[in-house]
Parts: sequence; structure tokens; C-alpha cells
Amino acid sequence: MDVTQILFWFLSALAVVAAVGVVVSKSPIYSVLWLIVVFFSISGHYILMNAQFLAIVNIIVYAGAIMVLFLFVVMMINLNADAEPAKHIYLKIAGVIAGMCLMLVFIAALGHSDDIKISLAKGSDIGLIKNLGKALFNQYVIPFEISSVLFLSAMVGAIVIGKKDEPQNKPII
Repeated sequence: MDVTQILFWFLSALAVVAAVGVVVSKSPIYSVLWLIVVFFSISGHYILMNAQFLAIVNIIVYAGAIMVLFLFVVMMINLNADAEPAKHIYLKIAGVIAGMCLMLVFIAALGHSDDIKISLAKGSDIGLIKNLGKALFNQYVIPFEISSVLFLSAMVGAIVIGKKDEPQNKPII
């Protein structure tokens, strides 16, 4: 086993443990923190597949912005266990049965799959940011510039809409 396989299995185990932590955690804040760990382990998988751009975007967008937003929303709505109504025993049993059925489907799908191989892109530069930039600014330069003008006009429009109207008749002193 080489280092990439060890890292792959470590990140996979970390992602599975953190995902279980998201589901079984009693506190919603701990669930959000476990989900951040899942996103970081997925970013590690992206780096192993030589897709650095996806890893950085995953960390910045998901683990950074969206999870901070989730954390603030959870903290603002103040979820208490006391305010939550008690779940009926039949709902709990139905949830366990549905989870077992989903697990059986996953096991059957893995049993019918052929040989599952870990394909790591060693030596290839498919996911490098340099190649993405070349394709973006050579092949897709017109749509890129159109989208940048669209974003600029949206920002100007948001500023104009959000600006307070000042009274027109100011006294001159």
C-alpha cells in the first residue's frame, strides 16, 4: 500500500464517521460541525484525485460560507429539546425499517458491481487550476466576459435599489 491509498482510506473512514456523527448528534450545532469535517474530508479526496480547484472551491464555498450560515441560523432559531414534541414509537420503528431497507439496497448494489477500483490520477494534470484557466480564457473567454458584465450590472442594480432616496428640496444655507 502506498501513501495515497492510506490517505484515501483514512479520509473515507473520517467522512463516514463524521457523517454518522451528523445523523446521530443530539445537538444541531454539533451536527453542523460534523458536516464541516465531512466537507474537509471530501476536499481531501479531491486533492487525491488531482482536482485542486474543486478542493479549494469546496472548502471556501461549502465548509466556509454555507456551513457558517447554517451555524448562525441554528444558533439564532434556538432549537431546544424541550420545545420539540415527542415522537411516536411507530415513527421511530418506521425510520429504523426504512434505514435497514436502504442499507440492503446499498449492499445489493455493491454486490452486483464489478471490481471497484480506486482511480487516482497520478501524473495527470487534468484537474489543475492552470489547465482550467487556460480553457476558461482561451476557449470560453466570450461567455466568461459576458457573465462578468452580468455580475457587474447586478451589483450596480443592487446598489441602486438599496440606496436611500434623499429629499430633493434641500434648503440652501
